[in-house]
Amino acid sequence: MVRYKTRTMTLTFADPKPLSHEELEEGSTFAPRFDAHGLIAVLAIEAGTNTVLMFAHMNAEALSLTLETGFVHYWSRSRGKIWKKGETSGELQKVVELRTDCDQDAIVVVVEQMGRGAACHTGRKSCFYRRVVPSGGTAKLEDIGLPRLFDPAEVY
Repeated sequence: MVRYKTRTMTLTFADPKPLSHEELEEGSTFAPRFDAHGLIAVLAIEAGTNTVLMFAHMNAEALSLTLETGFVHYWSRSRGKIWKKGETSGELQKVVELRTDCDQDAIVVVVEQMGRGAACHTGRKSCFYRRVVPSGGTAKLEDIGLPRLFDPAEVY
């Protein structure tokens, strides 16, 4: 069991280890399978359009804060701390629905992307603004044309 106390509530996540395959994949027990670093993969998609906005990680605290506040919190691996999405830029992500996959080691969070609608720190709607294209025995990146919704130099 993973228990995390936030400012206003205590959330308990079940330990996935004692759960049977059937309980983990078909049951109603939420037992997120954090990796060896205490993280779980998270994919954010936009409600209504299903546009993939970004990929990040959560630890138990970030997941608890997300469930408690209704706004997405992530774990920043580069900064080593909790990060409330949009706290600096105003590009908050309001939770519409939080889903887990069959073996509970990944999360999809369906969000209302607030602010100017940019989920990416580059100012674009999505962090996935380039496609990988094979080119002469190698691969290159090609911009798909997503415009910047804000100038990151002015925001960060």
